[in-house]
Amino acid sequence: MTNASLPFNASQQQLALLRLVNWGLKIGLILFATDLFGLTTPPVTLSYVLIFEACYVGFSYRFHRLSMNNNGLLFLTLLLDTLFWAAWLYFTGGATNAFVSLLLLPIAISAITLPRWAPWCLTIVSTIFYTLMIVDITEQNSGSVMDHDMSQMPINHVMQANQAMAANHVMPASHSMDMGSHYLGMWFNFVISALVLTVTVGFIAKRIRQKNAELRYLREAQLRQEKILALGTVSAQMAHQLATPLATLRLLTDELVDTHHDAEQMELISEMQQALNRCEVTLANLRLATESIREHKLTEQRVDKLVATLTEQISLLMPEAQLNIALAPQVESRIVMTDMSLLPALMALIQNGIQASEDNQHQTRVDINIGLSQPNQLSMTIRDYGVGIATHLLQTLGSNMVKSPKGMGIAVLLSHTSFERLGGKLYLKPHSECGTEAIVTLPLSV
Repeated sequence: MTNASLPFNASQQQLALLRLVNWGLKIGLILFATDLFGLTTPPVTLSYVLIFEACYVGFSYRFHRLSMNNNGLLFLTLLLDTLFWAAWLYFTGGATNAFVSLLLLPIAISAITLPRWAPWCLTIVSTIFYTLMIVDITEQNSGSVMDHDMSQMPINHVMQANQAMAANHVMPASHSMDMGSHYLGMWFNFVISALVLTVTVGFIAKRIRQKNAELRYLREAQLRQEKILALGTVSAQMAHQLATPLATLRLLTDELVDTHHDAEQMELISEMQQALNRCEVTLANLRLATESIREHKLTEQRVDKLVATLTEQISLLMPEAQLNIALAPQVESRIVMTDMSLLPALMALIQNGIQASEDNQHQTRVDINIGLSQPNQLSMTIRDYGVGIATHLLQTLGSNMVKSPKGMGIAVLLSHTSFERLGGKLYLKPHSECGTEAIVTLPLSV
């Protein structure tokens, strides 16, 4: 039962030990406490049932890990536990057995560990068995009251018994009627107990699962924020250290422009200047983004303006990119709250898509579809034409840093954090044909 969704994280080994204890309890009650608790002397048939149950208990203890993450198999084992308890109760007294409440044990376990359908199914099964035992004991009593060996009594005793009942206005079936009411009360008590376990315990277990999921999410978010803080600290230090070398390189390139006039050299110098411009723009944006994040500055921006700025930046920094942007008309004039971190986060995803498409198809094609996923939620789908991302990495990317020779894990992690800070989300999923889709959702102003 070591399923991540189980609230108490109970192990299958503990459940197997509980089955062993239950089996030992049945044997002990038959051997040493039959008269003490008024149990019926069991027939030989029960011995075969207990032998079969012993094999089942040994098998479940030996292979307890088989149903560790399988709700269906776990439900099947609890159903077998219910059947074994019902058989033991039937052969040792039926509905009058003092231990009939142990039929509720599998219901309680399923209410804690399994989805909501499982305890309801076990409740129905247990109620059916208990109802059959009630019917059986009622028929036995009703058949024995009317002729309580009166045929073997002397005739004068029979006449005296009839005269006594007539004098006291007691019907012969009154005792049977009283016991019938008692059995009906026992049945209602069992049903109510089973329903309380199914509804109440199931509801409490559901709330505990939700709390555990929330705590798990908060722990993951805290770890992610700690990693982001470490990355941000290192980035700020590196940016500060890069400022002086970039300024020196700018002076050197300006001097080269003044001293060299050869066409080939001027072309190389021009490329150097473009690279320096890109570094300077990136460094300036990093400073602005740091200031914006520190002061929690949010600005309103139209979606079409955001797309235009994004396209301009991609054309400037990645001129080789082949972008196919589809902007839905109903979102062009909508307003989204942004800061200086939104644009770099989107550009990082697009850059990853361009690189993936180029590695797979030797073309820098990326499709961007922008529309509404909900009335007040913007959806941006960035699709590349790469080989795709491994399924086991899709659950990790954006939440943790993943080893990658191109650093895509860090880029996606930073982008995901930026979107979350703005109230958005990032989802990654494989495309049906090829490549990967990065779906970004952002809230829109009403």
